[in-house]
Amino acid sequence: MKIVVCIKQVPDTKGGVVFNPDGTLNRGAMLTIMNPDDKAGLEAALRIKDETGAEVTVLTMGLPKAEEVLREAMAMGADNGILVTDRVLGGADTWATSTTIAGALRNIDYDLIITGRQAIDGDTAQVGPQIAEHLDLPVISYAQNIKIEGNSVIVERQYEDRYHVIKAQMPCLVTALSELNEPRYMTPGGINEAFEKEVTVWGRADLKDVDDANLGLKGSPTKIAKASDKVRKGAGEVVTLDPAEAAAYIVDKFKEKHVI
Repeated sequence: MKIVVCIKQVPDTKGGVVFNPDGTLNRGAMLTIMNPDDKAGLEAALRIKDETGAEVTVLTMGLPKAEEVLREAMAMGADNGILVTDRVLGGADTWATSTTIAGALRNIDYDLIITGRQAIDGDTAQVGPQIAEHLDLPVISYAQNIKIEGNSVIVERQYEDRYHVIKAQMPCLVTALSELNEPRYMTPGGINEAFEKEVTVWGRADLKDVDDANLGLKGSPTKIAKASDKVRKGAGEVVTLDPAEAAAYIVDKFKEKHVI
C-alpha cells in the first residue's frame, strides 16, 4: 500500500508574520513549523504503516527551505520526501497550489492521499478537496478517525455535534483534523536516517498535465486586496449610568448589533 501525505511548512504565528509589498507572506523571513492538521494526517499514515507495512511519501510545495519540514516528517517515520519548488510557483492561491500539487501527484503511484483539513496561514480548507477534484478522486473531509479495510478506507467524518461514518474505495483523498491523534516525536535514530536520505526536488518541468496559466501568482484568481499583521480595535465607548439604565443600554446595544 502506498500513502502520500501532503504537508506544508507554515509560519509560526507566535513569532509574528512578515508581508511582502504585494500582500503575500514573506515566508523566507519567518520562523516556521509543520502545519498542525498536516502533522495529524502524517501520524495517521504512520500508524497505518505500523499496522500494514505501507510506504509513506511526504510531499510539499514551497521555498527550498521547506526541505526542513520533509526532513522532520522522515525523522518521524516517513519513507520518502518530495519538494516541489520553483520561482514560477510563488504567490499561489488555493487554486494554483492545488493545481501544482495535483501535477506533482500524477508522477506518483498512490492508494491513499492524506492532507490536512486546512493550513493555519490560510484557513480555507480548499486545497485538499481541490486536489481530489483535479485528480478525479473521491474525497472525505474532516476526518477524526481513519481505518483501512481491504481496498477501502473507513473514516469518521466530524459533523457539528456528531460524526458520519463514510467508506470509500481507494484510491481516494482524506483531509485530517488536528484532533485526529497525537503526533509522535522524532527519534534520534529517525533524525540520523532522515538526513541520510535524499529529498527529491521537482520544479515546473516535472509537473504533469498543468497549464502555466493556472500556476503561481499570475495564475491565482484570488487577489489580496489588503494584508496586515494586527487588527486594530477602536477606542470604544465609555458611559456612566446607574445599574438599571446600564442594563437597558446594554440590551439596546445587543439589539442594535443583532446579538439578540
